[in-house]
Amino acid sequence: MKTGLFIPCYIDQFYPQVGIATLKLLQDLGCEVEYPLEQTCCGQPMANTGMEKDAIPVYEHFVDIFHEFDYTVAPSGSCVYHVKHHYDILDQDEAVKKTRKNIIDIGTFLLDILKITELKSSFPHKVGIHQSCHGLRGLKMARASELMIPAYSQWRTLLNMVQGIEIVDLDRPDECCGFGGTFSINEEAVSVKMGEDRINDHLKNKAEYIVAGDMSCLMHMEGIIRKRKMDIGVKHIVEILAGTGK
Repeated sequence: MKTGLFIPCYIDQFYPQVGIATLKLLQDLGCEVEYPLEQTCCGQPMANTGMEKDAIPVYEHFVDIFHEFDYTVAPSGSCVYHVKHHYDILDQDEAVKKTRKNIIDIGTFLLDILKITELKSSFPHKVGIHQSCHGLRGLKMARASELMIPAYSQWRTLLNMVQGIEIVDLDRPDECCGFGGTFSINEEAVSVKMGEDRINDHLKNKAEYIVAGDMSCLMHMEGIIRKRKMDIGVKHIVEILAGTGK
């Protein structure tokens, strides 16, 4: 199984420890992973600002880099969703189709492809799970509360394999943090208020850390936490699963 690793641009620039943890986790689980050095961005930021036509060369470069892999694994539901659902603007040749089909969030990859049932990591802390919107409603990685189906969460399933962890229940388990990419710039006040509400839900329920599968959401909430001097941390879930987030 030929596995490529895609690390989103903001993780590469601001949170390299998450990219390192992703690689470590996959290698610890026996995957032979290739990290193409020529990779850049999936093109989502440009598309979100109304410049999707200008993002086409970025899309095409992404396809050129990753179409040969059996799976392209990424620690970001929003980037995975973007490739799967927004690369329809490209001519749908075999390379594009394969790239869109085979890109996968690391949480889904661990459970559905590797089918792991245990981990060796430990994290003796109380955590609250932030279900990021793209992963939740876009990639169906957890049940959205408006759906009348049995509850499930891929991230909770994985975190339950971690020794010593305690997952706290939140009052509003699938509420948006308010980041939304350019939404946080165009509607700053609303975005910040939504972020504060999300953080306060975790604080009210005694979480020591907010954990999520999208570092963009955590980046947004971390900024509010630092400015407000709130007593809570943030961790990307792969840091905990890989045992590097202590």
